[in-house]
Amino acid sequence: MNSTLRLVDVSAPLGCRQCAYFHRNVGAGEASCRSDGSISASFCGLSWRQQRGLNAWTLRSSCARVVKRRWRDRQTCGIHCELKNVAEQECLLDNESILANRKVLLHGGQNGSSDGAVAESNLEREAWDLLRDAVVTYCGEPVGTIAANDPTDPHPLNYDQVFIRDFIPSAIAFLLKGETEIVRNFLLHTLQLQSWEKTVDCYCPGQGLMPASFKVRTVYLDGDETKGTEEILDPDFGEAAIGRVAPVDSGLWWIILLRAYGKCTGDISLQERVDVQTGIKMILKVCLADGFDMFPTLLVTDGSCMIDRRMGIHGHPLEIQALFYQALRCAREILVPEDGAGDLIRQINARLAALSFHIQEYYWLDISKVNEIYRYKTEEYSTEAVNKFNIYPEQVSQWLLDWMPETGGYFIGNLQPAHMDFRWFALGNMWSICSGLATENQAEDILKLVESKWDDLIATMPMKICFPALTEDEWRIITGADPKNTAWSYHNGGSWPTLLWQFTTACIKMNRPDLAERAIEIAEKRLSRDRWPEYYDTKKGRFIGKQARLYQTWSIAGYLTSKLLSKNPDAANWLTCEEDDHYAILLEANPNLKRKFKASPNIFVV
Repeated sequence: MNSTLRLVDVSAPLGCRQCAYFHRNVGAGEASCRSDGSISASFCGLSWRQQRGLNAWTLRSSCARVVKRRWRDRQTCGIHCELKNVAEQECLLDNESILANRKVLLHGGQNGSSDGAVAESNLEREAWDLLRDAVVTYCGEPVGTIAANDPTDPHPLNYDQVFIRDFIPSAIAFLLKGETEIVRNFLLHTLQLQSWEKTVDCYCPGQGLMPASFKVRTVYLDGDETKGTEEILDPDFGEAAIGRVAPVDSGLWWIILLRAYGKCTGDISLQERVDVQTGIKMILKVCLADGFDMFPTLLVTDGSCMIDRRMGIHGHPLEIQALFYQALRCAREILVPEDGAGDLIRQINARLAALSFHIQEYYWLDISKVNEIYRYKTEEYSTEAVNKFNIYPEQVSQWLLDWMPETGGYFIGNLQPAHMDFRWFALGNMWSICSGLATENQAEDILKLVESKWDDLIATMPMKICFPALTEDEWRIITGADPKNTAWSYHNGGSWPTLLWQFTTACIKMNRPDLAERAIEIAEKRLSRDRWPEYYDTKKGRFIGKQARLYQTWSIAGYLTSKLLSKNPDAANWLTCEEDDHYAILLEANPNLKRKFKASPNIFVV
């Protein structure tokens, strides 16, 4: 069933309301901006409260009168409206006042004044210029940033697209700068793409899947060049990606950014919109679906996150579990219980408790745990088995025995039956701290390990995506002899500047800003000189990556976000959560969290 509503966007300036037609089509969506001035998009932007009469959007066309429509060649039309609803105007002024006050808080001093603000360095100004040059517009509005903007690269492949995960540090930087429009537009437009019908070799993935990236394309109307042109959003759900990898983390990042936007702006009306609430539920429906797995962790294929090439992370990689946990925490805050989400919230609580226990108990590694694994007995058949996953002590490599410090620890990269991936993965460990997945002691120990192994994990450029690198036979077998992932390059032990902002956030949460500042100072010495590369090669990160794109946007944004967070550490609360009280209560009630089964005398085995 199709329905068309004319809405008036009261968040636009009072002098010019932008009318839009929102076409709701069950099972499919469309988003385009036509050169004749009409705008079409999927889903209507109404929250559950707005449906009950407290609406910030005017539903009745009588509340708005179109005064004038202007059209210019190849430009988005302007539609000027008048509002008759005085109460709405007063409400809007209140909202604008709140946003103005928040901008004062962000920038310091009075609104529009630099008094109290920390002066920007030349390096920061250069980074901001580059970041703004990377902004992509759609229908005249900013909607994201391209992955890389290297003017010397004749073959950008898909680096000229807006990637969900790549835009996150850019979005946080813009929020910290008080420029929130681009983040709001990004959230809404990617939400529209969520419901697009997508097919990979005749197979249609689930509706909750978010695209890995999208590109703004200009096409002829109805394929006829005489009718003019329109801009469309062309998403990629992995069907065109190298290796056809599924973007599992895209939806998780989207929820995390949605919560950060609300924390920054104080605008919860976006979160309460029906389409946004529905989008969250669709993502969670895919993540929380029952399957054959026996663990609370998400089972994914190789290449389903930042490491999007074959690197032996298939199964239950830490990065996905940490982002999954943070997304569940954020969704629990955002979901509206009165809107029929009560059962879903209870399901989230149960999953959070199980996931917390599983990661904290079985993924944690320190010197005592290494010694325990080193002495494991195998082939135990019992619910009380110590070696529950039948890990063979021979899996403990010599590098780990030599490398593990006496103090500190970290979460291993992966856990499956008879397999532990002992490699250090930066993003998963940093988000374990930020999300509250790690206990306070574990979070402190992770940073202690980084500090004690600084020359390995930070060295001359923060920070190593994983450690150590796969070499020789391991590299050939696990990566398939991937020439891009040779030892100490790219995902195989490369150094990625974009990880700096996540390290900074974790350090601020744990009251260790000194570590973050130390890492930022190291990065500042080289980033501009090296033209903001995507990643660095070699064990110490001394050389620009052999296939690294220059002027990589998330390298630029990662640095800016780190600097802004270090100047305004309270803003790290937008991205962090404390340890979950629900899990703590459950653990106190049942320390072992074990389900014990006692056979009934009435049960017969046939």
